[in-house]
Amino acid sequence: MAIQAPRGTRDVLPAESYRWQYLEEKMRKAAALAGYREVRTPVFEHTELFARGVGDTTDIVQKEMYTFNDKGNRSITLKPEGTAGAARCFLESNLYADALPCKMYYLNAPIFRYEAPQSGRLREHHQFGLECFGAQDATVDAELILLAYHLLEELGVKNLSVRINSIGCPNCRPSYHGALKDFLVSRLDGLCEDCKNRYERNPLRVLDCKKPGCKAQVKDAPSMLDYLCEECRDHFAQLKACLQSEGIPFAVDSRIVRGLDYYTKTVFELVTETDGGALTVCGGGRYDHLVAQLGGPDLPAVGFGMGIERVLMLLDSEGIEIPKPDQYEVFVTYMKDNRAEAFALVQALRRQGIRADMDHCSRSLKAQFKYANKTGARFAATIGEEEARTGTVRVKDMGSGEERTVALAEAGDTIRKMRKEAE
Repeated sequence: MAIQAPRGTRDVLPAESYRWQYLEEKMRKAAALAGYREVRTPVFEHTELFARGVGDTTDIVQKEMYTFNDKGNRSITLKPEGTAGAARCFLESNLYADALPCKMYYLNAPIFRYEAPQSGRLREHHQFGLECFGAQDATVDAELILLAYHLLEELGVKNLSVRINSIGCPNCRPSYHGALKDFLVSRLDGLCEDCKNRYERNPLRVLDCKKPGCKAQVKDAPSMLDYLCEECRDHFAQLKACLQSEGIPFAVDSRIVRGLDYYTKTVFELVTETDGGALTVCGGGRYDHLVAQLGGPDLPAVGFGMGIERVLMLLDSEGIEIPKPDQYEVFVTYMKDNRAEAFALVQALRRQGIRADMDHCSRSLKAQFKYANKTGARFAATIGEEEARTGTVRVKDMGSGEERTVALAEAGDTIRKMRKEAE
């Protein structure tokens, strides 16, 4: 049996990579419009980064990380999320000493989670993420939500809405933890084993459990919104005011806590309704103490992650077609004795920025035209015996059938002219 890709991974084939490139171009443009610049961090990090940053009570750290010891017996983990690596980079490179806020994004970043593969979420998937370090106002939270919303809207995603919550800060969260534990203590028998452990270590995580039994037990749990301190209440009010001013449809959902321990204050999700129910396309929030937890200054920060596979899946489900570019504009066909002239013409056309190719498999002239049709080339440029003798080339529009014979040096200009006339 031939070697296959590991379970939970998939190849992006040449025939479909244009879809990724289209999406990446839109994402880069959206990030640049708001002043975010690209950062590229390693695929693997020291395991301690995620244990300290993501949190050792999370499912990610406890169950889902790809962790191994390298040859130096150092514990290494394939990146299970993007924020911790970006924060480590921000801190290690002393970017906090520059003018703040520091805005960065990562694109097509591979993320690894050992979990059952699901639609739009594989064991290796890819994310578009934005991180903003050093800004405390909720205007930045709103900026990120709006950026993600308008990006998805531009791509054609329908039935899109925003769900927001505030999970407070270290000043007000302890009192909520106490109230939540008081509520859960009589319901422990109805919780899964994971949530029983979370009850002691981080009761807020019980609200994030996806198991139906646990969801039923926390249905009437107290809301963190009733325990916010004045600072957190003001911050959340500012966020809602910003979203309202832009006319973005949003709802406050006190059950959103996200699955990572570093979040504070704002957490949010962008959700769309599909035939299979609600689908979260983007999620994020504020993590004001992560940089300090990693040994740096106490700086506020906020960000989001958007799964590229999930967005592509969503576009497919809504019947949104991404325009497919032609592989070649011109395919040069030739008689066997004129291979050198054909090769020179292909190189000349490429130097002029025209996507061109020729037969490299010793096909007959008839077979070359057949292959040119399969590639979708708009034009065929033929060098036969007569053309080789006179230093010309016969340019044919494969759609209309129009042909023009011109000097070899004029081939590029002629192709551009014929293309413009046909538009």
